[in-house]
Amino acid sequence: MTKQPVLVLGPLMPYLLAELEKRYAIEKLYEEKDALKFLQENAGRFRAAVTSTFTGITADMIDLLPQVEIISSFGVGTDSLDVAYANTKGIRVANTPDVLNEDTANMALLLLLASTRDLVKNDRFVREGRWAKGENAPLASGIEGKRVGLVGLGRIGSVIAQKLLAFGCDVAYHTRNKKPDAPYTYYENLVELARDSAALIAILPGGDATQGVISREVLKALGPDGTFVNVARGTVVDEVALVELLQSGELGRAGLDVFADEPKVPEALFKLDNVVLQPHMGSATEETRRAMADRVVTNLEGYFAEKP
Repeated sequence: MTKQPVLVLGPLMPYLLAELEKRYAIEKLYEEKDALKFLQENAGRFRAAVTSTFTGITADMIDLLPQVEIISSFGVGTDSLDVAYANTKGIRVANTPDVLNEDTANMALLLLLASTRDLVKNDRFVREGRWAKGENAPLASGIEGKRVGLVGLGRIGSVIAQKLLAFGCDVAYHTRNKKPDAPYTYYENLVELARDSAALIAILPGGDATQGVISREVLKALGPDGTFVNVARGTVVDEVALVELLQSGELGRAGLDVFADEPKVPEALFKLDNVVLQPHMGSATEETRRAMADRVVTNLEGYFAEKP
């Protein structure tokens, strides 16, 4: 039986490539010396394309793939995918939601605890031999009994909220509209939520609609005793203001897994003791990444089962 041709737009984890190769005749566009020429000669062969949140897909690329009916993306975010344009062309866009909820939520809690308990700073304190010399590390901050505000209460945000309850936190949230079934305190005003919270966790989609939602005003309201955690997208926060307020001490701490221009990180953050940095690792466990890869494949299989 002839395998269905599938175009892979950018690099993927080896496990996913292997699973795709078992089922489809894949072509790796990113390995072509002249990608445009390859598409001009071969684009009509492909009914499916595979991408990722890192590689994305633009309207221009979609126009170069006139026969594509489905785009299966590795990742939950869609800000790098021109979904609206794909929809105008009748192209289905599939991503990998739900399977990464737990690990991304765990990363949010990890960054919150690492920040408030000065984990990285204290690790360095021990390695530098300062404890052995009789020095005492400064006291950190606990989270039990304190209000933690969530900016976003979707699938991942809801899991974070449940985990925060297990730590004895008081959970509140801000979304565009109040969720009638959510058992947490709702704040219509984000600045007020920041003002009333010991920590603020951003877990909302990226894109134009949410760019800079975590503004300088919001961060200043969180204050010198507050902690900001971002496991959403780097674009949802005013990154310049974030750096300046961390430097001045007007914002207490931050735990950051995402940045506005990845993989570039503002160099000023490297010099700060009050920030914990991660290279966008929210879903980066073997278990979750394999589950995401499996979802990419099942998205394709499901589509071709409907439309062989």
